[in-house]
Amino acid sequence: MKDVIVQQEFLVSGHSLWDAITNHEKMIQWFFINIPDFIPENGFCTEFLIENEGRRFTHVWKIEEVVPNKKIVYNWTYKEYTGEGKVFFEIEETDEGSRLVLTNKWVGEFPQDIPEFSRESCLGGWQYFINGNLKEFLDKN
Repeated sequence: MKDVIVQQEFLVSGHSLWDAITNHEKMIQWFFINIPDFIPENGFCTEFLIENEGRRFTHVWKIEEVVPNKKIVYNWTYKEYTGEGKVFFEIEETDEGSRLVLTNKWVGEFPQDIPEFSRESCLGGWQYFINGNLKEFLDKN
């Protein structure tokens, strides 16, 4: 499946953007409210349950790469389903602030009979979180 790439510019420094995407207290305000903990370091692992239309999705995130204020990479799987993804959050400084480039790559294919695993659903979800929630969160703070 083709990678999903979502970009957004922010009127905040790269350091402030990094803090918003790696600080647990801030993440639960714009990302998933039920993330139990988050530490931006290699090997950190967390999991949490999201339910949608009667389907369970226990997210399992393992941090694979951290370059402070620049990049963090998650290995992303689900307990209930086969498949594996990698999500890259990459920060670039701009004249006006910073830019986040999010890339979702498929490493192992997820079941295609589940709507949440379609490319369109993935793109829509990342646009919702990055172009919507995160932008709104940083604009307010």
